[in-house]
Amino acid sequence: MSSSMNEFHLSESHKLHLKNLLAIDFGEKVIGLSTYCVNRDPYPTPYGRIINKNLDVVKKELQKIIDDECIDIIIIGVPRLTDGGETKSTERARQFLQWVREQFQLEVFEQDETLSTFEATERMKNSPRYNFTVDLTQIDAVSASIILEDFIRQEKAHLGYN
Repeated sequence: MSSSMNEFHLSESHKLHLKNLLAIDFGEKVIGLSTYCVNRDPYPTPYGRIINKNLDVVKKELQKIIDDECIDIIIIGVPRLTDGGETKSTERARQFLQWVREQFQLEVFEQDETLSTFEATERMKNSPRYNFTVDLTQIDAVSASIILEDFIRQEKAHLGYN
């Protein structure tokens, strides 16, 4: 394996090769964001957050990011219970996903985000980047990057790379 390849590297023939991805961790108050260019960036990185005041604000902010980062594909985390069951949050995330599909002429994927916030909390507690503390202003973006990592891992698994 060359040094340019890592667990998030996909083959050059993969449909996601050099695509700019935006992952969204939808929340009723805060929407976390993460970006990744497949095979150009080393790994998905937290991008920040949108304060979810209303859908007009969200649409304007998302449009700016889509334009600034030349986003090709959006991945939206949909929470479930650990047993796969669905909750009101699952339904709200799906409604948001449908709204995003209607607003932007881009491919939109659903990604299971069960435990992403728990994982983000653990990652922050164990990282010097966050001074080994949970930074609530960044946790949603870290969750979004975990959603994006899981999406890429799932893509690789479908191709039998794992």
